[in-house]
Amino acid sequence: MILAKKVRIKPTKEQELQLWKSVGTARWAYNWTLSRQEENYRNGGKFLSDGLLRKELTQLKQSEEYAWLYDVSNNVTKQAVKDACEAYKKFFKKLSDEPRFKSRKHSKPSFYNDTDKLKVKRNLVLIEKVGWVQTSEQLPVDVMYVNPRISFDGKYWYLSVGIEKDVEKPVRTEQVIGIDVGVKDLAVCSNGMTFKNINKSKAVKKVEKRLRRLQRKVSRKYEKNKEGNRFVKTCNIVKVEKFIRLLHRRLTNIRTNHIHQATNAIVKTKPSTVVMETLNITGIMKNRHLSKAIAKQKLYEFKRQLQYKCEKYDICFMEADRWYPSSKTCSGCSQIKKDLKLSDRVFKCGCGLEIDRDLNAAINLAKLAS
Repeated sequence: MILAKKVRIKPTKEQELQLWKSVGTARWAYNWTLSRQEENYRNGGKFLSDGLLRKELTQLKQSEEYAWLYDVSNNVTKQAVKDACEAYKKFFKKLSDEPRFKSRKHSKPSFYNDTDKLKVKRNLVLIEKVGWVQTSEQLPVDVMYVNPRISFDGKYWYLSVGIEKDVEKPVRTEQVIGIDVGVKDLAVCSNGMTFKNINKSKAVKKVEKRLRRLQRKVSRKYEKNKEGNRFVKTCNIVKVEKFIRLLHRRLTNIRTNHIHQATNAIVKTKPSTVVMETLNITGIMKNRHLSKAIAKQKLYEFKRQLQYKCEKYDICFMEADRWYPSSKTCSGCSQIKKDLKLSDRVFKCGCGLEIDRDLNAAINLAKLAS
């Protein structure tokens, strides 16, 4: 099984400048590929393969206008072209939305490093056209790396690689766990485990309060320094925006860590099967009253982590049918209560059963695997 290993790297100022060049070049090559595909489609042409586009890009480098592409590794642009074409293929198969152009402000800074050119020494790693860069911990030596990527999270640079490992399969129990996710709690399991909504904790509320203050502060600074229809970005505005980025990073790390802890706790019970409801995140996000709360819960990330951890420990992962009425069905007599409202947090049935709405749904999901 291929498992990811993410290590922080510590580049010098000169090396960091070269890393930013590679990031910018990868973004430019990705956007160039999208524009070529759209232009070709408007002219009635068929889908252009990544091989043809990479040959075209190689010829483009010969001109003086694009000589700056030689400042970074050619594998950076080649892989960016391939990534854009793969995104289109997923779109054609209806596995994802249509690829969008990467913005300098909002896209995640990252680029590819060739597998064969990646060399590792003691707390050092060799990156193409950058040199030997110090790492915070030792990467495994004498192994085959898969898809090395260098990224920036707003504060630190990271190198992530895939490494093939043999994972020992633990002895599983016959237990089946049903999981109901929501906004009130992150997840409620049929065995009684409940994982709270981390966004209601004091730590998150404190960071969000600080974030709101800084956002109002930077907005006032923009209005104060406005020149006609143009907003002027001063040094003080740059400082405040840096603090805002760091607070967004902190919130993301808190939420992701909470999801890791929740999914680990579920998998460590060693169940034979995990059943989860199918989530229509795109449809749910259209509800303007709940969209912000649902986005903060990171439900898709919860499902993604649970899936790969179940695969790692040889646990069967099942998804219930999207239209299965897990919340409206009584876990005692299987009668469906059609008039159940979202505000009804306690499920009351005519058979006398009174149970928490989410726990009732989790028990119904667990019954699907039996």
